[in-house]
Amino acid sequence: MQHRLRLLWESVDLLPRLVFIMVTLPLSPLPYLSNSVDAGHRAIIFDRISGVKESIKGEGTHFLVPVLQRPIIFDVRTRPLVISTTTGTKDLQVVSLTLRVLSRPESQSLPTMYRTLGTDYEERVLPSLGNEVLKAVVAQFNADQLLTLRDKVSKEIKESLVKRCGDFNILLDDVSLTHLAFSKEFAKAIEDKQVAEQEAERSKFVVMRAEQEKLAAIIQSEGESEAAQLVSDAMAQHGEGLIEIRRIETAREIAGTLAKAKNVTYLPNSGLLLNVPTA
Repeated sequence: MQHRLRLLWESVDLLPRLVFIMVTLPLSPLPYLSNSVDAGHRAIIFDRISGVKESIKGEGTHFLVPVLQRPIIFDVRTRPLVISTTTGTKDLQVVSLTLRVLSRPESQSLPTMYRTLGTDYEERVLPSLGNEVLKAVVAQFNADQLLTLRDKVSKEIKESLVKRCGDFNILLDDVSLTHLAFSKEFAKAIEDKQVAEQEAERSKFVVMRAEQEKLAAIIQSEGESEAAQLVSDAMAQHGEGLIEIRRIETAREIAGTLAKAKNVTYLPNSGLLLNVPTA
């Protein structure tokens, strides 16, 4: 008997089956199935008769018509995605970049996203858009500008990627340029340039120090010349008294030095400059 009923059921077209289900379900003791939506998720309903419904189910328990309806769950929390690419700069240097993107779907557009992209929208859209935007923005800058203007480059990448993802109902909470690397040849050229700049600064410092030493020598010579002129003027005015004072001071210093020496037991008059004849 059951075998005959099953054969009869399979021989009936789809439309009469659906009519039969819609008529008999309200009469059954459990006409609906329950489905729970977890925190951070949203659900849309696919109906076998009308297709994807526009209503969006939030967190909690919802009831579905069995056989006719099934839930499609979306994770609407922010999720990270890393995009890496290798491209060329404006001055034809090869650079490798890594971009980290925090994305989430726009909750109100989940039915449209499911119709056009499916539940794996991230894998379908973000890698291709990320590569496209990275190559387009980096091509506008020279290699050295990627280092000196990194904030500007990162800002332009973020603005362009946010705009492109908006066309696919994908929201970006953050876009960060996490890695930037040049070829070995270009990195060595940058290092050599930095060394040359340091050597130039060092040479500049040496020249400045030499000029300062020269200026100090000139000032010292001028000072000594002025001092000698002052001594000459004083001698012309007051005689040789100044020389006598200097000779006595010098003799006192020599006597003090010899008195402290261990091997000197007397102080000869000839060694104190006291008998130096005057002119």
